[in-house]
Amino acid sequence: MSREPALAASAIDALLAPLAEFGATLIAVSGGPDSTALLAMAAEWARRTPLAPRLAAATVDHGLRRESADEAAAVGVLSARLGVPHRILLWQGAKPTSRIQERARAARYALLGAYAREIGAQAIVTAHHLDDQAETALFRLLRGSGVGGLRAMAARVDLDGVALVRPLLGVAKRDLVACCEARGLDYVRDSANEDPRYARTRMRKIAAGLAAEGLDAAALARLARRAGQIEDALASQTRSAALRLGLGAGSTCNPDALFAEPTEIVQRLLAAAIADVGGRPPSRVGLAKVEALTQQLARAYAAGAPFSANVAGARVKLARGALRVAPEPPRRSATQPRVRG
Repeated sequence: MSREPALAASAIDALLAPLAEFGATLIAVSGGPDSTALLAMAAEWARRTPLAPRLAAATVDHGLRRESADEAAAVGVLSARLGVPHRILLWQGAKPTSRIQERARAARYALLGAYAREIGAQAIVTAHHLDDQAETALFRLLRGSGVGGLRAMAARVDLDGVALVRPLLGVAKRDLVACCEARGLDYVRDSANEDPRYARTRMRKIAAGLAAEGLDAAALARLARRAGQIEDALASQTRSAALRLGLGAGSTCNPDALFAEPTEIVQRLLAAAIADVGGRPPSRVGLAKVEALTQQLARAYAAGAPFSANVAGARVKLARGALRVAPEPPRRSATQPRVRG
């Protein structure tokens, strides 16, 4: 006899309502309890929702475990039972021997994105949940992330033109397990989740100890939500300052106006200008590098001294009352003759 579902139909409808804006969605299903619950809930929601999108499901077989092919096939059987078309996507080629989970994640999203575009799906839906959000916030906190990193996972991001949607970020894992059990659905118990070589496994052990002290998944997720609100406010202030100051790749700005801004805004403006020069997102410049640069630049400005430094392919130069961020000049090779004036 099945138990009452942990999430009522009305709660499921509210969680999945944002998917109604898409004509078609692709559900990423690994076969674990989280994504199995998502697949079942989405199928039920679509049946009772007149304007629900066309659903499809996909399982990425990374080929890292002997059981993975059978697990992917089992997802296909369940999908057929639920009336959802399913495809197994194979991660082919040589597998990495280091940073395995990170590279598997990149491969997974690449495969899902390509397949979503192939079938005309405007969104990929994943089963990331409250516990995942808490682990991500904790992981980034322990690595000294800035406010932007502490916001953890967003409910929706762009993945090369396809929306990546995470509707379950407010749902605890135990409720997703209960959803599977209430429906009599079997699911995969991945042994990798217990492997101490992986950072996520270690995070779970740390999280268990913190939860005993009151810093549980809900508290960490609340931290992520508040960090997200602060990040949005800072991003808005940075955009306004950028328009006022005109600091960008190849342009100059008044250092008096720049250093009238709060330090966090100065760092963000410099990171954006450096990133613009190097053609990369500001998050790839490196927070520690930008912090050190800002401190050195501020000391030179206060002393009325010139300053020049190369950071992430850009040259930041303060001279004669102007600050300029431009491409780093090519380095002179050891065999290139020195030009003397």
